[in-house]
Amino acid sequence: MIPSRVTLVEVGPRDGLQNEAQPVATAQKIELVQRLQAAGCTEIEVTSFVSPKWVPQMADNAAVLGGIARQPGVRYAALAPNLQGLQGALAAGVDEVVVFAAATEAFSRRNINCSIAESIERFAPVVQAAHAAGVKVRGAISCTLGCPYQGHVSPGEVERVVVLMKGIGVDHCGIADTIGTGTPRAAQAVMERALAHYPLTEVSGHFHDTYGQALANIYACLELGIATFDTSIAGLGGCPYAKGATGNVATEDVVFMLHGMGIATGLDLDRLVDTAAFISNALGRAPVSRVSRALLARRSGPQATS
Repeated sequence: MIPSRVTLVEVGPRDGLQNEAQPVATAQKIELVQRLQAAGCTEIEVTSFVSPKWVPQMADNAAVLGGIARQPGVRYAALAPNLQGLQGALAAGVDEVVVFAAATEAFSRRNINCSIAESIERFAPVVQAAHAAGVKVRGAISCTLGCPYQGHVSPGEVERVVVLMKGIGVDHCGIADTIGTGTPRAAQAVMERALAHYPLTEVSGHFHDTYGQALANIYACLELGIATFDTSIAGLGGCPYAKGATGNVATEDVVFMLHGMGIATGLDLDRLVDTAAFISNALGRAPVSRVSRALLARRSGPQATS
């Protein structure tokens, strides 16, 4: 079942940068996207159209999308959780919009101040309007393998939200381990619930590496034939529910594993490492990615051995 080719959806520019406390210049965000597409990324989550009051880092959403030298064959996506956000995203020329719901009532209440059912009701007109504009809608379900407020999450709870997403016409189902507590068999169990309602080509995984399980979980999903995963350049994006912990799995780490398995990605690892170094330098820190750290160290000269 392991696929011969995998598509990585690069979420660093949006999900990675959105929680950065320090401002990131619009020009740096644009250069980040352009470096990513030069490295072969064909699916890039660029920004989000939400109130700058809540996510000030994404206030320059239209400027970033307008500043990119777009390449044929690249899909540019943005988070748009309501009609106002969708209107802004469509005006900026996005190819895909993302909506998200939680797998637990506790997280939904704490994160967006409404029940799961209420959140789905809010998304329904967004999905309808996006489809009317010819734009694909990708759904993300957070906290599918653990919730910071509830703890354990059952596959049945996740499947309930999968069914609700499918019911309003969401085209693609993304399963997210938001706090990174998932392990391989649990990841497979949840993915199987999503695959009961969506075709293999329209199910993806989004794993955080908080507990070092992301690559193992991705491998477990590969065994089911899953061939699409969200990743973040340089491991951008912390986990706000685990202080000091890493968040999104690094694109470079996933590419290194996949290429080592003989699985094609269409991505240039060296260019990804250069891109990781660029954005990490802009943020004043080293990449979280172990692969980037190792390859950058190798470039700097011979390493001592014990």
